[in-house]
Amino acid sequence: MSDDPSAAAYRVLARKYRPKDFNTLIGQEALVRILTNAINSGRIAQAFMLTGVRGVGKTTTARIIAKALNCIGPDGAGQPTPQPCGVCPNCVSIAEDRHVDVQEMDAASRTGVDEIRELIDGVRYRPVSARYKVYILDEVHMLSRNAFNALLKTLEEPPEHVKFIFATTEIRKVPVTVLSRCQRFDLRRVPLEMLVEHFRWVAEQEDRPVEEEALAMVARAADGSVRDGLSILDQAIALADGAVTGDQVRDMLGLADRSRVYDLFDAAMRGDAPGALALIDEMYAAGADPAVVLQDMLDVCHWLTRVKLAPDLAGRTATPELERTRGTEMAGKLGMPHLSRTWQMLLKGLAETRNAPNPIQAAEMVLIRLIHAADMPPPGDLIKRLQSGDAGPGGARAASSAPAGAPSGGAAGAAGAPSGGAAGAVGTQSVSAASPPDGAPAMSLVSNGAPSAPMPAPAAEPKPARPAPAQALNSYADLLSLIEEKREGRLLKHLVHDVHLVRFEPGRIDLRPTPAAPRDLTNRLGSLLNAWFDERWVVAVSGEAGEPTVAERRKEAEQARFEAAAEDPMVKAVMDAFPGAKIKKVTPVPDEPPAAGDAPEASEPDEST
Repeated sequence: MSDDPSAAAYRVLARKYRPKDFNTLIGQEALVRILTNAINSGRIAQAFMLTGVRGVGKTTTARIIAKALNCIGPDGAGQPTPQPCGVCPNCVSIAEDRHVDVQEMDAASRTGVDEIRELIDGVRYRPVSARYKVYILDEVHMLSRNAFNALLKTLEEPPEHVKFIFATTEIRKVPVTVLSRCQRFDLRRVPLEMLVEHFRWVAEQEDRPVEEEALAMVARAADGSVRDGLSILDQAIALADGAVTGDQVRDMLGLADRSRVYDLFDAAMRGDAPGALALIDEMYAAGADPAVVLQDMLDVCHWLTRVKLAPDLAGRTATPELERTRGTEMAGKLGMPHLSRTWQMLLKGLAETRNAPNPIQAAEMVLIRLIHAADMPPPGDLIKRLQSGDAGPGGARAASSAPAGAPSGGAAGAAGAPSGGAAGAVGTQSVSAASPPDGAPAMSLVSNGAPSAPMPAPAAEPKPARPAPAQALNSYADLLSLIEEKREGRLLKHLVHDVHLVRFEPGRIDLRPTPAAPRDLTNRLGSLLNAWFDERWVVAVSGEAGEPTVAERRKEAEQARFEAAAEDPMVKAVMDAFPGAKIKKVTPVPDEPPAAGDAPEASEPDEST
């Protein structure tokens, strides 16, 4: 054991710089203002509920409230004040966590009803030396259900000399009956700029120079938590011999250089596969965590999207120079469809990387998907190309009507684009042109996401046309037959069971969907019909009652067949011969007359008994 008194007296930064009053509590201005006004006006609640993420000051605020309520001032004649003196016996003993009338209990380790009953038994006694008895319950959501129930009555009507202060990170786990008896305060995450300023002040107090880049890294890693940030800063100061540099903090946290992350993002957006893979391998060799690299790329994507929508953000003084210059330049080159697609692919890839047995391999596969997606046109441009018959930048023309339900692949499929949609149809695909007349050979265009080479075309190439459907649509029954032929089973199910037909005429269908029908049913049906036919079809939602659903009509027809079968003389004879028998199935007889010369066969009952 060391005999050095300085080593024995050392306190970690998170405890050494814990706020002692409301003036030093950062990032919680609303809470400070409310409590200050309440204490000054004497409107002090019997119970407070403090909630927020870890390290934002819940327990610290509870202790400040306890000091504010029990401070008696340097002269011993003070009243409750939002500015506790810090020198009176009550303030000193509360700060040192040894005041007999301020009891702090960890609800995570004392969850049972017996501990709460012991607490309630002590409520009836007046405080020994303080003005109020204050009970601070940290992580109160860990209490058992019986413990909460035992606390309810005392919490609603406690003695005048008792105050309760609860702190929790899981406010949803606290019963509503408890919340309704407390004044609730939601402590916010501390903003990044405020964290940087606070950590800079702490470093000055410790007389340890810290680079601005290192402070920004510590603040980002803290994620709004002052305690987490001070713990990281404490570790960084212990790591450095002199000044704390950005490289030291980056190595300590396993982060990648911010500029290298921008280089990696830029290489992926340009489709530079060798460059992107070399960059991530270099970061991994330097100690960067692949999941953290993808998280940083998500941050870059989010920042570029914000700058593109609100360019004024780049002009703020708190914006780092790299984000201001490089971010603004990259945001001007990328469109919103690309950024949105990149965000979705990175978000999915981050979860895959965290769960993968080999994270670096998973991160490389995410980059490969991004690189292939970089060659894909935006969905809107692709739809325009297909509608105009332009299959690619090389000038080759192809039919815009690939068979419905054709499998789609490529990077869009990896990004979660819906199968058969515009984005999902890009990548490795095959588009066949309509057969030319006069026996000319058909042409096929195969694309792998790269510009296709120009292909010689016939001198008189006919305009591509949609393949004609198997049948014309003259009725709703024809529509159902076509949907079944195209193997759109889910759509067919909804059209049979969840739709009332209001009007059907060539080019227009009016439907009244039931609540069970999907919201996009009419849009889906209209898109398919316009893809299958040359003429334009409009599918609209109507407020009229319309006809019964197809399923309802089928059920009525089946019931009518059962009733007719029950009146058949032969069926009646069978039912009389077998008491208790029931008609299970009725098979309709085809309405075809017997062939000439054929003797009518003896009729057999169509019912199975």
